Amino acid sequence: MSQARATPAHGLLGRASRWLGGSARAAGGAARELVGELPIRLTSRDYARGQTASVRQLGFDQALLWVVVALLCWGLVMVYSASIALPDNPRFRNYESTHFLLRHALAMAIGGVAALLAFQVPVSRWEKWSPWLFGLAVVMLVLVLLPFIGKGVNGARRWIPLGVMNFQPSELAKLAVLMYAAGYMVRRMEVKERFFRAVIPMGVAVTLVGVLLLMQPDMGAFIVIAVIAMGILFLGGVNARMFFLIAGLLAVLFALMILSSPWRRERVFAYLDPFSEDHALGKGYQLSHSLIAFGRGEIFGVGLGGSVEKLHWLPEAHTDFLLAVIGEEFGLIGVLVLIALFMWLTRRMMHIGRQAIALDQVFAGLVAQGVGLWIGFQAFINIGVNLGALPTKGLTLPFMSYGGSAILMNLVAVAVVLRIDHENRKLMHGGRV
Repeated sequence: MSQARATPAHGLLGRASRWLGGSARAAGGAARELVGELPIRLTSRDYARGQTASVRQLGFDQALLWVVVALLCWGLVMVYSASIALPDNPRFRNYESTHFLLRHALAMAIGGVAALLAFQVPVSRWEKWSPWLFGLAVVMLVLVLLPFIGKGVNGARRWIPLGVMNFQPSELAKLAVLMYAAGYMVRRMEVKERFFRAVIPMGVAVTLVGVLLLMQPDMGAFIVIAVIAMGILFLGGVNARMFFLIAGLLAVLFALMILSSPWRRERVFAYLDPFSEDHALGKGYQLSHSLIAFGRGEIFGVGLGGSVEKLHWLPEAHTDFLLAVIGEEFGLIGVLVLIALFMWLTRRMMHIGRQAIALDQVFAGLVAQGVGLWIGFQAFINIGVNLGALPTKGLTLPFMSYGGSAILMNLVAVAVVLRIDHENRKLMHGGRV
């Protein structure tokens, strides 16, 4: 649905209102009838604001914002709960009990400021910047591999120290690939039925990022980026046979990567039987104690702060396995509420994307749906790993797990989606973006 379609509706409503003697109720009914096909609700008062409506008047999806705030606040509490006893561990003996709480709160504050700035940027400008953003992400993925720049932890080199926080370029790469793929599909819309001209250039870009990520190594981030790129190709209208061919090739590629790496193979075997004698104290240690935590939580949980597994039994409980502590302290009810929030969040972002596409804002629509796919898929992977339904992967729970880079980029991505929703509303009022 184009902007041109929404604009005449405004004029028709004005004539209908005058013809009915200025009846607000009649004007509202005409508005609902005229825009019934569009995936957005408007009232006569919305139309009356016209093209000069400000950001404050038009607003954005406040429900989406408040769900994100709720997840952030819940995550902050759980990070503190999961990390409060870490100073008792010799590895963290120099840390205060509030160390991770304060750093997580600082990351939220920095992310909030970055999100406010990102919201001010028009989507058209993001579209122009998308190739440059992708180039920046590639440069940072190269820099993190350099010994005098990148920081290594537990054999992985994934972070660049920036003083107040350690930045993880793979998180920037997720947003960069998302925007680059959306912009690519808009630019190459006319060749999307031709395999080599439509897919190969995008495949080269994703492969480049994938190789750099695997050198860190960070297979989890590579999987998320590959799914984001595939999702945008599918949503952008790439031929179905082409899409399933690419999906099959990716599945074979990931299978070969697992089979060729003894370390990854051991993780898969540990996932299949985490309580076996060979795995319980090895690669299956985290998963086995995560499952014990869920078992202790039962239906209603042991209460906030009552987790036993976080007391040096479950490693890195404040990062990848934060959900296990939530399951132990809030029980099945808490886990179901969390899953429902992420499902709603994903669905809402996809809905905003459909609104944008209906208004002929294809790039904006693909970006919003790509962010929904990113948040939803990463949450799905993290929840599946914690519950033992998927092999262990180093992916955090969006908005909740400890990790400054992830919080920062998640909030920037949400701000972009809210900006898309705001521009959708502006277009539906007959304005321009």
